[in-house]
Amino acid sequence: MRSIALPLLTVASLCFAADAPDHKTTKAEVETWFTKLSNWGRWGKADEIGTVNLITPETRKKAAALVKDGVSISMAHNVLKEKAADNGEPFIHKMNYTGAKPNGDWFMDEYDVSFHGLAHTHMDSLSHTSYQGKMYNGFSQLDVTETGAKELGITGFKNGIFGRAILMDIPRLKGVPYLEPGTAIFPEDLEAWEKKAGVKVGSGDILLIRTGRWARRDAKGPWDPSAMAGLHASCVPWLKARNVAIAGSDGALDVLPSQVEGAVQPVHQVILVAMGMPIFDNLDLEQVSAEAAKRNRFAFLVTSSPLAVQGGTGSPFNPIATF
Repeated sequence: MRSIALPLLTVASLCFAADAPDHKTTKAEVETWFTKLSNWGRWGKADEIGTVNLITPETRKKAAALVKDGVSISMAHNVLKEKAADNGEPFIHKMNYTGAKPNGDWFMDEYDVSFHGLAHTHMDSLSHTSYQGKMYNGFSQLDVTETGAKELGITGFKNGIFGRAILMDIPRLKGVPYLEPGTAIFPEDLEAWEKKAGVKVGSGDILLIRTGRWARRDAKGPWDPSAMAGLHASCVPWLKARNVAIAGSDGALDVLPSQVEGAVQPVHQVILVAMGMPIFDNLDLEQVSAEAAKRNRFAFLVTSSPLAVQGGTGSPFNPIATF
């Protein structure tokens, strides 16, 4: 038989294909995670704050020691008041009393915001979603009524979040200004960033994922958020193994579409319900990314506090990074 010499590119491609991780994740596999990755009962049957229990007095003291320069950066995006492709429910800011029509010498206004979604910076509490009728720690979805959530509400976090955050700047890892919508981030990307940044995610950390969502919006304008860059479902066991306390991103955290047939936001649902991990959504990580890169320091103190709304399933908020 005459031998055939394969082009070098083809050989390299075959080797890469053989070595490449298998990212295929099925809905059936995700469903097993609600048991395999469960933290139900880990901090007691009555626990309502989940993985935030991993932020301890000791981790707080270590986080405080990260402050070297005293420079603080907001990670909240300015509220979007105009309706757009990615903002179906704009933030409503109404002035009741103005300079032209004051209330004596006073000016007053009111806010109205439907904050869950893909526009406004907010924190998801553990009552934000359920699976098969149950929320984190086995609380019933029927406990969320017209008056709010009986358990797992946002007031569980009203004493504030104070911990070490690690920024994973995935566009910087890949040498691009931002990820294109629908780009999935895999566990090997997270580990490649750890190696590049010289920092490792550990117990009680707040993990922040930059996709460059706001940089892309500034460059190209708003787009339909049914396509967003974010974590692939295969990252969920990685988050559990590292004992992450809170996960957040500049988008929806999940890659959209999810790439898991039959599952819309598997990352959100598994970490909230099974693991009891709150989520920071729609952060603005552009300035903090620049400050971290300038210092070559991607671990820093994060402080934040939600509104103390009894029964709330989440809250708009303004998390602060301090270097």
